Amino acid sequence: MKRYAMSANLAAARSPSSGPIDLGVLPSELDGGLASRAAIGLAILATDQTLEHEFRALVRIPGVAFYEARVFNDHNITPDTLRAIGPRIAPCVDLILPSLPLDVVGFGCTSATMTLGEEAVFAEIRKARPGVACTTPVTGALAAFKALGVKGIGLLTPYSPKINEGLVAYFTGRGLDIAAVATFDRQDDREAARISLASIEAAAEKMAAAPGVEAIFISCTSLRVAEAVAGLEQRIGIPVTSSNHAMAWHCLRLAGIDDVVPAGGRLFGLPAS
Repeated sequence: MKRYAMSANLAAARSPSSGPIDLGVLPSELDGGLASRAAIGLAILATDQTLEHEFRALVRIPGVAFYEARVFNDHNITPDTLRAIGPRIAPCVDLILPSLPLDVVGFGCTSATMTLGEEAVFAEIRKARPGVACTTPVTGALAAFKALGVKGIGLLTPYSPKINEGLVAYFTGRGLDIAAVATFDRQDDREAARISLASIEAAAEKMAAAPGVEAIFISCTSLRVAEAVAGLEQRIGIPVTSSNHAMAWHCLRLAGIDDVVPAGGRLFGLPAS
């Protein structure tokens, strides 16, 4: 009754011309926010239509959040346009939650990482975020292959054959055996994002039958496959990962998050080696 009387008195005291009742400063407390366990920063290509969608599907752990900024790139994927991205990385990273801590920063371009080199990408990231843990789709893939215990890789991409040659050489130089390679040869990033999941799955199933293929890596952050990895693995019987899938897993593990992600495929049940 007392609470009702108070509400009635407040209502009676307020007339249409008197304005709102000022309740003053109310008490509040701060919690850890959306990123109470880990904050992940992502530098994403301006043309990328896929990475954020796939990270939302994979990084759905309470207390873990990712924040992104876009880096300009040409939609045509060539060695020259990929090299041009290098000096744009640090200014992009500088835009991600300025003055707030990040646990890890990922750079979202597989072919640019291969063209520039992982250490060059890390150096650019750390111009804006000194000392931060870094990853890329290439770095994540290498860590994934190690965690999965595989070396014979089937490599599926949308890149030109020339860029594929460079990617094969990059992985081979890091101790992997690229047992099979194939491309959709879609050199416009806007088209790569529209390659159907059915096309990707059919190509992966064909590649899985090649001798020496122990796992499949689907390269390019524009390709849509992360949500289908678990089902694809069941059908072909070997591990599958992709640029976004591997980098999301590696971001979590570098940030100290070892949670298993249901339906994330074999990789998301493993710690980083």
